[in-house]
Amino acid sequence: MTDSAAEHVELERMVDAFFSAFTSGEGVGARLDVLRQLLIPQAVIVRTCGGEPAVYGVEDFIAPRQALLEGGTLTGFHEWALGGSTEVFGDIAHWWGSYAKEGVQDGVAFTGRGRKTIQFIRTTEGWRISAAAWDDERPGLTID
Repeated sequence: MTDSAAEHVELERMVDAFFSAFTSGEGVGARLDVLRQLLIPQAVIVRTCGGEPAVYGVEDFIAPRQALLEGGTLTGFHEWALGGSTEVFGDIAHWWGSYAKEGVQDGVAFTGRGRKTIQFIRTTEGWRISAAAWDDERPGLTID
């Protein structure tokens, strides 16, 4: 298979769906169901953020975030890609980019930025996410 503009568009839409899944307010369940469909069942998601990496399976990753997004203590929250690049080789692909997030947690507004990597594989059902990992800005680690 060749690397095509259509593949890049499809993969970028998947990246956008990944980020938009983490938006508080109405429709959380539906957005997270879309995310479940985009991930292979064995996908691995890793949060680093300066501590011991936290490694999640699909439901271990989604369930607590769904509870937080629907629980009422986190409002006005959303994440979005600031920019990134996608590379495709045969049946594998990779997105590397930066992102931002903002919201209100327990009445306190916050913002943040970080970098995320998302890996894709081509399956018989089409492109799916096989892994994702991220790290957030903190003292001594900033996005230039």
